[in-house]
Amino acid sequence: MVTTARAVATAVVYQLYRDGMSIPLRRQDPLAANLYDLPVTVAPLDLDPSAATSLADKAYVAIRDRLIMLDIRPGDPIDDDELAKDLGVGRTPVREALKRLEGDRLVVSYPRRGTFATGMDISDLAHISDIRAQLEPLAARRAAERAVRTAHSELDELASHIQQLDVAQLDRTELMRWDLAVHRAIYRAAGNPHLEDVLIRYDNLATRIFCLFLDRLPTVDEHVGEHVELLRSIAAGDADRADDLARVHVLGFEKAIRAVI
Repeated sequence: MVTTARAVATAVVYQLYRDGMSIPLRRQDPLAANLYDLPVTVAPLDLDPSAATSLADKAYVAIRDRLIMLDIRPGDPIDDDELAKDLGVGRTPVREALKRLEGDRLVVSYPRRGTFATGMDISDLAHISDIRAQLEPLAARRAAERAVRTAHSELDELASHIQQLDVAQLDRTELMRWDLAVHRAIYRAAGNPHLEDVLIRYDNLATRIFCLFLDRLPTVDEHVGEHVELLRSIAAGDADRADDLARVHVLGFEKAIRAVI
């Protein structure tokens, strides 16, 4: 039963990341010991050579994930030459990727100074939470109301897998990727690509803040556990409950971060 749940959960996460990313990915073992051997990675992605993929897309995804997971720290200068060598691409794809990342508010460029990972301060938390507190409940509600039966079943399976996680044994990167996976699954189930795009952008920014303070948060297990009830409420089609839980989850995240700042 555990193996079956893991296989289904892995398939769900693979699908949502594959569809949500701008480059196709090679299918990997659905029963891999570590789910996040699948995409998203902080290393150059395993591209399917038969697929038509731009190098700029490859660079975008790889750099984006390094920024989200704080492998590139807030305020760090971005060395496009070094990134190009590390990713195995030219400088032009890296520069194109950085332009897109500036639109995502993950990097900022200054004339004659260069490009830097965006910094973070307390006002960022308030602004991001203000948007997410309105849109995350909407996505949860729409997912409960509109998602097809198979999507509800997949969310329920994902909830079962999340419930089995031993948070204390997960490293930061894997924990954050599970968090990202849950939110991406809900966004896709909502069936509104415009809402999904906006929420992905702000969830990425929230994840950077989460990573920054993760080691100081005493309630990470509770935060992760909240996903289980949220996913199951959506799977059961309980839109009102899903809406309430999503709002509590976002506001609770902000409160937990503020408590350790």
